Amino acid sequence: MVNTVPLVKMPESIPQTDRILAAIDMGTNSLHMVIVRIEPKLPSFTIIAREKETVRLGDVEPKTGELKPDVMERAIVTLRRFQNVAKTLNADQVIAVATSAVREAPNGREFLKKVAEELDLYISLISGQEEARRIYLGVLSGMEFNNQPHIIIDIGGGSTELILGDGFEPRSLSSTKIGAVRLTGEFVKTDPISKAEFAYLQAYIRGMLERPIDELKTILQPGEIPRFVGTSGTIETVAMILAREKLGMIPNPLTGYQFSLKDLRDLVNRFRKVSYLERLAIPGMSDRRAEIILAGALILQEAMTLLGVETLTVCDRSLREGIIVDWMLTHGLIENRLRYQSSIRQRSTLKIAEKYQVDLAHSERVAAYALSLFDQTQGILHVWGNEERELLWAAAILHNCGVYISHSSHHKHSYYLIRNGELLGYSETDIEVIANLARYHRKSMPKKKHDNFQILPKKYRDVVTQLSPLLRLAVAMDRRLIGAIDSVKCEYRPAAREFVLRLKPVHSDDNCALELWSIDYKKPAFEAVYNLKLVVTLEHDV
Repeated sequence: MVNTVPLVKMPESIPQTDRILAAIDMGTNSLHMVIVRIEPKLPSFTIIAREKETVRLGDVEPKTGELKPDVMERAIVTLRRFQNVAKTLNADQVIAVATSAVREAPNGREFLKKVAEELDLYISLISGQEEARRIYLGVLSGMEFNNQPHIIIDIGGGSTELILGDGFEPRSLSSTKIGAVRLTGEFVKTDPISKAEFAYLQAYIRGMLERPIDELKTILQPGEIPRFVGTSGTIETVAMILAREKLGMIPNPLTGYQFSLKDLRDLVNRFRKVSYLERLAIPGMSDRRAEIILAGALILQEAMTLLGVETLTVCDRSLREGIIVDWMLTHGLIENRLRYQSSIRQRSTLKIAEKYQVDLAHSERVAAYALSLFDQTQGILHVWGNEERELLWAAAILHNCGVYISHSSHHKHSYYLIRNGELLGYSETDIEVIANLARYHRKSMPKKKHDNFQILPKKYRDVVTQLSPLLRLAVAMDRRLIGAIDSVKCEYRPAAREFVLRLKPVHSDDNCALELWSIDYKKPAFEAVYNLKLVVTLEHDV
């Protein structure tokens, strides 16, 4: 059998001293940045700075749904300022994610490419479910769950996330396309809002929330009474208004403050009866929040009503803190109850493989060959690290999933299934890389004219270009689907411009003719990318 190759290697250098990390959340309404000091030995992080700018990415072109040029420019200016702040505070790394506004805009990926080119900042586009997962991580970092069920709601500008969890693996993750900016733009045309508009808005919100809430309810065990937790600008604004009026002060921190559904209903009724200027006059209300607060508060009211909960507890940690926790998990810094999350990518990938009836034994052999090639060529033919290695593993596991649709052009079907498979733990760009690697495991090499390849930022096009030949060779090594190759050893001969693959068969009397033929057929991609002649030998003692 092929030598076992670990999926996840320990990072090249796990930091043992404190590090400064910046996380940016590009939301539909605002851009947020949190800068933290990570203490690896504990492990924990301390927030040392927060930045926010209301950019309103969700204010899209009405007819096309595209991001507006002036809004994109405003976002770039804000991101540049965030970078400067992070640099001033000696941040070692800036991590950024984009959510629903960029995810849904037809020109969203072009915008991210523009950001990468102008600022050298690579922004991860994440799915709604992945956004919910990281929100869960963020809330867990700021609240003690005591192994009790919690329902978390995060009301953003473009979407609302609902999560059910008890401090361990999330039981339910959902994202619904209703948000304060989206609904205000689509449904609120009068000021104050008319009775007819309000009734329609309320009915629409209820209709959109009914299905995810019904599904969430079915997951709760009989007799379980979950705690309801809210996070986001809308909920924090509501909490601050109610706290100032009831307590005469705003609690610091806001996490842990509670308010009732009755108080929320009273506030929604106040919001609906007054104009924008009158809402703006409420202490603690910003000008941009006053525009959208009614729709956001109404989402919360309807969610609480459908769930049958009477009280909400505020948490001031959310997606951006979740980005930090996810980074710590990825880099092996968390060994506590969240440790299960470090395998989320592997479990999610295998779940998709099972869904599409992948021959897992074959795929795992291909993955082992691919990772062996990756490890032996690292620092010689390529400089990619553990993150790219994981993407190659996922692509190897899923490269044949397109056979579920049809064997003909199955590499193209694999791209589509992976692209739309809701892989958790990965950004949208990660998923795009995995899908492209699978797409190019056979047939043509990556070409700029291919839309699926062209939409990737240059760095990730390079990943696909350089790693897809390794996947092709790995697939060829299991041509008969029997694991005929026990191991592979690589030798680089720079003077001769050659690269040698020494293959050891499982059985000494096996000439592996079909595998050798397949490798010979697949090697032109490797030779073209690396400008080396590939020499393959079969040896009985590698």
